[in-house]
Order: sequence, then C-alpha cells, then structure tokens
Amino acid sequence: MANQVLLDRAFAACSHPLRRRIVERLADGEMTVGQATRDFDVSKPAISRHLRVLEQAGAIARVVDGRTHRLRLQEQPFENANDWLNDLRALWERKFDTVELFLAEQRKGRE
Repeated sequence: MANQVLLDRAFAACSHPLRRRIVERLADGEMTVGQATRDFDVSKPAISRHLRVLEQAGAIARVVDGRTHRLRLQEQPFENANDWLNDLRALWERKFDTVELFLAEQRKGRE
C-alpha cells in the first residue's frame, strides 16, 4: 500500500506542465530555485506551491545554503513509476499475445 501512495504522489507531481518543466530542467543537474524556475510566468507563491508538491512526492530534494536554495532531482519516484509502467506494459503484451493466439486458432479452424 505504501508503494501505491508513493506512486500516486509521483504521478501527481508530474501532472502539471510547470512541474514537468522543472523536472526536465533538473534532469540536467542541480540548480538553484531561480535557475530551475526562470522564465515561468507565474507568481513566486505559485512556484513555491509547485516545488512543495515535488518535494512531498520525493521527486526533488532541496539543500539550503544560506539564502541559496539548490534543487536536485531524486530518481526513486521516477524509477517506481517506470517499474509500474513496465509491469503494466508486460501485462498488456501478454494479453495481446493471448488475443493473437486466439485469432490465429479461429482462422485455422475456418480453413
């Protein structure tokens, strides 16, 4: 159940386009908050709320050094989401293989 909550948080964190853009920027490496959110046409309180969602999901970590806040992408939530998607993909591939076998048997029976 705990994994489901973490997975829900990871997907919720990436559900907003601005948060996805922050994640994409941080994929290049650690940045200050200003660097990671530069050129976003939203208020500072809105930026703070989006960063809080990402932090609560475990998607980013913040290191405070005096007045400088540095953000770093955390891999685990995205690895969990990727694992879940891969499991789902494998399930659907098995289902499609079963349908394909069934259809092949149906065609064979008509010949």
